Amino acid sequence: MAGFKHLVVAKFKEGVVVEDLLKGMEKLVSEVDVVKSFEWGEDIESLEMLRQGFTHAFVMTFKNKEDFTAFLSHPKHVEFSTTFSAVIEKIVVLDFPVVLAKAPA
Repeated sequence: MAGFKHLVVAKFKEGVVVEDLLKGMEKLVSEVDVVKSFEWGEDIESLEMLRQGFTHAFVMTFKNKEDFTAFLSHPKHVEFSTTFSAVIEKIVVLDFPVVLAKAPA
């Protein structure tokens, strides 16, 4: 089973200290067992016209949709979502079952 992904692509408001937010996000995923993995990155290569102002991507992996649903209502996620939402200028969120086309080496 390949799992279920939660993908967030964000542009933060001017003046946000992203490093502080990342510490909170890393703390959140370390405290919620249904999150199987967490990855993030900051765009450094894309042309502005392609990225449309978005700067960061975050990916969480869950065993299945049920675990993702449990994560959404977890008190620590609900609490962190308030903090995260307050600093977002633009956001795209996609939640999807994984289709594995090529296994990791």
